[in-house]
Amino acid sequence: MARAFLFVMDSVGLGGANDAAQFNDEGSNTVGHILEHTEDGKADKTGLREGPLQCPNLADLGFFHALELASNHPLAKTKQALSPYGFWGVSDEVSNGKDTPSGHWEIAGLPVTFDWGYFPHKAQTFPQVLLDSIYKEARIEGSLANCHSSGTEALTNFGDEHIQSGQPIFYTSSDSVFQIAAHETHFGLERLYALCETVRKLVDPYNIGRVIARPFLGEAPDNFVRTGNRRDYSVLPPEPTLLDRLTSTGKRVIAVGKIGDIFAHQGISEVTKANGNDALADATLEAMAHADDGDLVFTNFIDFDQLYGHRRDVAGYASALEHFDKRLPEFIAALKHDDLMIITADHGCDPTWTGSDHTRERIPIVGLLKGSNAKGAQLGIRKSFADIGETIAAHLGVPAGKYGTSFIDKIKTDA
Repeated sequence: MARAFLFVMDSVGLGGANDAAQFNDEGSNTVGHILEHTEDGKADKTGLREGPLQCPNLADLGFFHALELASNHPLAKTKQALSPYGFWGVSDEVSNGKDTPSGHWEIAGLPVTFDWGYFPHKAQTFPQVLLDSIYKEARIEGSLANCHSSGTEALTNFGDEHIQSGQPIFYTSSDSVFQIAAHETHFGLERLYALCETVRKLVDPYNIGRVIARPFLGEAPDNFVRTGNRRDYSVLPPEPTLLDRLTSTGKRVIAVGKIGDIFAHQGISEVTKANGNDALADATLEAMAHADDGDLVFTNFIDFDQLYGHRRDVAGYASALEHFDKRLPEFIAALKHDDLMIITADHGCDPTWTGSDHTRERIPIVGLLKGSNAKGAQLGIRKSFADIGETIAAHLGVPAGKYGTSFIDKIKTDA
């Protein structure tokens, strides 16, 4: 019996989406534009990194072959391995959004074909009737912000007033989210979680995908910092996902990072939280060590998106890619015969793009089937992220779903 390991490099898009113009994202390319900036010396930062992007281990799997396939980026060839030993391809998305739940659910075999609810981009973004209901149910006197904002801006603009008034900071983005920032000690972490649970119920009629707890520490704008105690309160997937199919047959789904939250803990056997890509890598390696035959380890590496994409930090993003690349051999070394490892993304978040939101892009599909002779297998441009979930389903021997097409035959030669 085999095992499977699914790693989402959050927001590491490759450009080229066939419907990017519909999202005002035509021309966005997270990895392609990072390549350009690093080649031009625009992503050098003293003490962090300098020079052209260096990701040789990803290249060996076919990552930059995938970039060329996705968007025909002119620098892709300069980074390609001569003979990639992994399988590689890209995928378009069929879900209606470019958000985290849509991307992850589609990867797990369930595209989001309905429309999420969104809050309008105006001064008072949340309806007063909703706010009044929250104040009454949560027994709070009021709230701050109530607007579209990035997380860092919300803390800078309202953190002091929050500490003084005790009122939580409510804000949103172009995603289907209701975000609540509050100080871990002045407001209280458990109190913040309880507030989010209340808001989760009250935003259901608005079809909002996630309520996100954004705890922070510090005593002034120059030292406010968000902590690793973020928690996402998602709606339940409307149909069974790959995770449900696995757990219903007695297999384990070991969720590392925010995966459990994204699926509202449906179809999840174990949850391991960790703060930052390095800690997530450590937790993933530990999960790989104790995963049994038939199990899936599913990890989201959040730093690319949360720390660098949304903050439009090209140098930080490039450094995170290089550091992930350095840790990749550890994952490969932990694979046993017939183990399947797939590395992908859930959307883009081009750090050179306007605004601070996600970007609609194709995602990479690169990986290894340990023991297969199908080295350098080309997967082409897949029509849906769901093909990833269906490949894992086929590999682990559970029934196929309705929405994707497995590429297991392309990568399983004499495995």
